[in-house]
Amino acid sequence: MIFVIADIEIAEGKQAAFLEAFHQLVPLVHAEEGCIEYGPAIDEETDIPVQVKNGSQIVTVMEKWESVEALKAHLAAPHMLTYREQVADLVKGTKIKVLKPA
Repeated sequence: MIFVIADIEIAEGKQAAFLEAFHQLVPLVHAEEGCIEYGPAIDEETDIPVQVKNGSQIVTVMEKWESVEALKAHLAAPHMLTYREQVADLVKGTKIKVLKPA
């Protein structure tokens, strides 16, 4: 199993439009072979002093996959290509971390 943490930088004022498109994608990804968990997350307001906040321009996608091969298949899936085209004007950039249990 691997974990993926993807930070997607959203164009200013476009978070709601991005999340609407992303939520349409989620069921398609959940149906992929090897997908264990996949979903977007945004900052929770707390009074925890060590919390690092992303702000409204970052949506973090929390993912679990059975393998790196499953992740690679996901990244090349036709619905992912369509999604990337759909949100091209909403997304400024993406950074991912691929991690394994320690």
